[in-house]
Amino acid sequence: MATYAKLLNGLTDLGIHKMQEHLDYYIDLVNKGQISFSDALEELIDIEKKNNQLRAENACVKTANFPFIKTLDDFEFDFQPGINRKEMLELRNLGFIDRKENILFVGSSGVGKTHLATAIGIACARARYSTYFISFESLMTQLKKALLENRLEARMKFFAKYKVLIIDEIGYMPIDTDSANLFFQLIAKRYEKHCTLITTNMPFSKWGEIFGSPTLANAVLDRLLHHSQVISIKGPSYRLKEKRAFMETQAEE
Repeated sequence: MATYAKLLNGLTDLGIHKMQEHLDYYIDLVNKGQISFSDALEELIDIEKKNNQLRAENACVKTANFPFIKTLDDFEFDFQPGINRKEMLELRNLGFIDRKENILFVGSSGVGKTHLATAIGIACARARYSTYFISFESLMTQLKKALLENRLEARMKFFAKYKVLIIDEIGYMPIDTDSANLFFQLIAKRYEKHCTLITTNMPFSKWGEIFGSPTLANAVLDRLLHHSQVISIKGPSYRLKEKRAFMETQAEE
């Protein structure tokens, strides 16, 4: 018993918790002759390795700043038949990261752009690619604050370093000149180095109006679209669907 207690304490000190949890079960199997000691040890090590991998994946997802946890399996493709299901599922292979391709989701409010971008981002984070999610409004707020505080370069490096940067909701609010210039600088820093995922409710033909400068908008789009996949979503709003379902339920009551 002293040896057993010493073993448990050693596993605790080393932070090998999953192996410790399953130790009694495998000792029992070994004592009954149902498994060899070496096979038991190999399986215990495998359990610990898988747990460490899961913890690392969860940590990457947590630090990526996602607004919610949703996957492509959660997406209602039947509600949006205009989306190519096969094309979307193939994005889970993450080949676009090595090709340094951008992905741009274009569609009206509520059609599932953020869900899809988040789902792909979570797949990237679980594969241990550095990933970060931020709304366009928050991104601009942070960059403009950094500019005023004379630390813009450091903040630009922060957003430029990620293998996958997801920028949500471009076009919902007018963009002032400072924001437009800062956004161009960031996109230029990431161009052909890393992947940027964008969601926008505005067609690209309207970006000149949003940015207040067709020249600047074209410069941004040139870098975003050069190596990219564009996912255009035309369909009904999930939010309106949920509201209609709620109202119908209330009416029945």
